[in-house]
Order: sequence, then C-alpha cells, then structure tokens
Amino acid sequence: MEKDFEDEMKKWESDVVEWEKRKNNFLKKQTDFNVKIDQMKESYLSQNNDSIIEYCEMVLNNSEYPDSFPKNFELEYNPDNKILILEYEFPAIECFPKVKEVKYIASRKELKESYISESQINKMFDDAMYKITLRTIHELFEADVANAIEAISFNGWVKAINKATGNEENNCILSIQAMKNEFLGIDLSNVDPKSCFKNLKGVASSKLSSLTPIQPILQISRVDKRFVESYAVANQIDNTTNLAAMDWEDFEHLIRELFEKEFQTGGGEVKVTQASRDGGVDAVAFDPDPIRGGKIVIQAKRYTNTVGVSAVRDLYGTVMNEGATKGILVSTADYGPDAYGFAKGKPLTLLNGSNLLHLLEKHGHHAKIDLREAKKLLAERDE
Repeated sequence: MEKDFEDEMKKWESDVVEWEKRKNNFLKKQTDFNVKIDQMKESYLSQNNDSIIEYCEMVLNNSEYPDSFPKNFELEYNPDNKILILEYEFPAIECFPKVKEVKYIASRKELKESYISESQINKMFDDAMYKITLRTIHELFEADVANAIEAISFNGWVKAINKATGNEENNCILSIQAMKNEFLGIDLSNVDPKSCFKNLKGVASSKLSSLTPIQPILQISRVDKRFVESYAVANQIDNTTNLAAMDWEDFEHLIRELFEKEFQTGGGEVKVTQASRDGGVDAVAFDPDPIRGGKIVIQAKRYTNTVGVSAVRDLYGTVMNEGATKGILVSTADYGPDAYGFAKGKPLTLLNGSNLLHLLEKHGHHAKIDLREAKKLLAERDE
C-alpha cells in the first residue's frame, strides 16, 4: 500500500514537472507572439509599406467565404498617393449551386432534383460579384486604423474555361477605384450593389456572367528587375544585314524594337530581359487591349538550324510560369513538324525567318537571312 502511494507521488511529481515545462514553453511562445504583434502594430502605425501590405493581407485572409471560393489576391501599396491596388480572384460561376431543391418521392422511393435556371444562376453570379467587391473594399477601409489608405483600386478577375476554345482564361471583369471618405459615407445595408458600384464609377460589362474582359482602371506595376535598358537597332540594318549572323545583343534589341512597333498602336509596351549568350532572347510585352491583351512572352532564337520541339516546350513552360496569356517564338530559321505539332491548340505563335523578314518590311526595314553564310561567319568568329 505504502509502495503504491510512493509510486503515485513520484508519478504526480513527474507530471507536475512536465506540466511546468509545457506551461513555460506556452508562456514563452505567447510572449514571443505578443512581441511580434506589438512590433507589427508599431510598424503598421508608422505606415511602413511592407507592414501595410501584410496587415491588409491579414484582413483579406480573415474574410469568411465558402470553401469553394478562391482566396487568391495580389496587393500593391503606393505611399506617395496612398492608393492600395488589389488584384482579386473571383469564384468561377461553376462554384455556385445549381440544385434548387430535392424531393423524396415515397411512391417511387427515389429522390427528385429540381434545378436553378441558367438565367437565375447568372443573376446570382452578378449580384455576388458586386457584393464581394463592395464588402472587400469596406473591410479594408474599416480596418485601416492608421489612415494609410486614401483610395482602393479593385480589379476582379475570373478564371474560367472559354467555351469557344476550351482553354482556361483569366479575365478582369470589373474594376473600380473608391475614395475612403466617399465610400465610408455609404450605408451598404440599404444599397443595391450594382447601382452602388455604378455610382462609384466602376467599370464592367452589363452582365458580369458573360465574363467580358475590361481594361482595369489601375493595375499593379509591371516593373521587373530582369529588364535591361534598350537601344535602337532597326535603323542600322539594311538589305546586306544577315539577321542570322548578327551580334546576339543587337539581335535581342532588334526583336524588342520590332515588337514594340507592332504593339505601340494599342498603347503596348515591350521590354527586354537579361538574356544568356546562346542566341536566345526573352522579352515581355504588356498589351492593354481588353480582348487580345495581357502579358505576352517573346523568345527569339538566332538559329542557323531547324528549331526542334524542345524550344517550343521551353516557351510553353515560360508562358505558364509567368502567368502570361500568350507566347511568341521568333527564329531566323524554320521549325520542325514536331515543333508545329506541339504548338497546335496552345496559346503559342511560331514565326520563322520569312515571317520575321515580313514583319521588318511591314515596319519599313529591310534585311536578309542567309543561313549558309551565317554558319560560316559564326564559325570564323569562334575560331
């Protein structure tokens, strides 16, 4: 009996020691967490850019929606004008319920479903998008106790399958810029969401469910540290210039200049990235056209041999990684059948040497492509 008591006492003492350890660990974690929160609060109240972004991310992540709704967004804050830009992913229309009710038919011992009509689903989708927009802007303004935000530019995007092509597209379907002092004066409990959105000069098609792309009022900056300073080349070439034998750096800037002329009529912009010296070059075009536009990856190959499928696969991988809408591959040579086969049905365009010369002529420049001569000249340079 006494031995049992001693064993119980030892176990109790051991449990107390273990409990004290857990308690101390908990209190330490609690203290560390509170210190971190205090530091974050101080940094936020002093209107540190990174802290403002982090704080706004917390606000958006704490917003409760059904599990089927995506919680993907991108934020940018401009401290000079105190504008917060929000690129926000809306749920696709497929996320909305289609079943109206389910009845049990006792005589048949079966369940009978009735469905919501397509027009009702479209109306439900439109109404939800306007409500999500106004709710999100309200939550950010209401949480802005540091008065760091004077305006919010909200762009709503939807990823959906284009039924005409079968390909997934990501389109901006509404855009609005709201001033804090004006927005907080609105009684959201009594407004019609669409009317309120229009009154705030929001931009969208008449039916959001059509997923018609629109041009955002203000977008996140597309400045990329990979971009390099560009220079003009096109005016230095003539009928005697063999593009396939050009200096690799001159060739990359020629391509940038050529596509800049191609996109500039619609307000587009083309920038060259840091390239490797393997005859290849990357450039990125930003086309603001609401229908065909978006981010376009351009790769050029100063090749003297037929371009194989691996180069096309690499381009497609880059398009996916960059989140681009399209990829363009330009070569001084031609492509093999496997390359053309891989590109079919994908958002890829392959331009061969003849296409490149035609594009140059279209913009008032002339050159030549002589692959045999280029091979000889490049071999002499390597010696």
